[in-house]
Amino acid sequence: MKKLIIILSLFLAGSILFTDLSAQVTVTDLHELAIIKDDVRSKRISSFDLSGGNNDRIENIRDGEKRVIFDVKGAGMINHIWITIAPPPPGLSRNDIILRMYWDGSEVPSVVSPIGPFFGQGWDECYPFSSLPLAAGPVEGRAMVSYFVMPFSNSAKIEIENQTGKNISAFYYYVDYIEMKSLPENMGRFHAWYHHELTEAPGAGENEWGVLGPQGKNPSGDKNYLIADIKGKGHFVGVNYYVQSPSPMWYGEGDDMIFIDGEKLPTLHGTGTEDYFNMSWCPKTMFNQAYYGFGRVNDDVGWLGRTHVYRFHISDPIYFDKSLKFTIEHGHDNCLTLDLASVAYWYQLPPFSELPPLPDKADRAPKSFIQPADMHKWRDAWRKAQGNDPKLWGNE
Repeated sequence: MKKLIIILSLFLAGSILFTDLSAQVTVTDLHELAIIKDDVRSKRISSFDLSGGNNDRIENIRDGEKRVIFDVKGAGMINHIWITIAPPPPGLSRNDIILRMYWDGSEVPSVVSPIGPFFGQGWDECYPFSSLPLAAGPVEGRAMVSYFVMPFSNSAKIEIENQTGKNISAFYYYVDYIEMKSLPENMGRFHAWYHHELTEAPGAGENEWGVLGPQGKNPSGDKNYLIADIKGKGHFVGVNYYVQSPSPMWYGEGDDMIFIDGEKLPTLHGTGTEDYFNMSWCPKTMFNQAYYGFGRVNDDVGWLGRTHVYRFHISDPIYFDKSLKFTIEHGHDNCLTLDLASVAYWYQLPPFSELPPLPDKADRAPKSFIQPADMHKWRDAWRKAQGNDPKLWGNE
């Protein structure tokens, strides 16, 4: 049953979001799709109009208000979520609508994330995004979709909290799930955690590519950006990673360093940010594959601006028995100031530890764009530092 459900969910995600991936679906998958199973029933909770009219939504969710959108008793698995919200960005920031999910009566949420970043929508923006488990579809990424399988043995609850400072005029949703007599053993519970940090450059300056002198070394991962810090047994299945760079310098020399079961040095040590995300040679070209790609690329000078890159470990989960700490450098040897945010996704067995607290609204607010006038001011300060020669060009 476990294998069939996972394969069925992934196959449906692929067939809907990636019609050109049919070659990746094996004969075995298609064969198992045809197997008729006992003791499974399809169910749905949605925002449909109970009167039979066409007002199929929750209306006027006030600032500061929480709403439970899914509350089910018994065993089952969520296999599809669809959400759209009005007004769209920039009228209403999906970075400030908080999504929480609770499994099996736990008072500790297993999912804590702003709703936009969870579905692959960075900052307070709105753009199309395609991957196997998550997507944001037309128009302009306003239809947010999940095909992650989310098992529960006796209950499941999903709630949203409005922290936007405005009313949510309309909230439409589907949560599709299967009802079961009991959950198969060893089924992990779905987790997701959002983190945001304005990273600190060292006192010696932002010395990427050695432009300011010899570079340092970082064998231990000290001061790396934290993607996930998990206690328990399970496997890590992916990350949406949002980068805003205040300079044109390449942001992606930082290595991924993953510590499994408390090891002091990285168990898995990568060779660079773009390498972990299956890219190479400092890319900034839109690319969408089922398991990895760009949801957004910066459209400024060099690598200045906002980039959203993702990787999902669908066929290569990262397994851990006691703990997993996933970190990544912000530039080689953590030499760059970057505005970083991420949503990590994993499965683990109960019991659940409380996730680190969500940054408050002010702390997770996206930094503003660096503008041409800002760069001109930098040039003016540099000219004065160089003696203000009227013929200074800029790279003397």
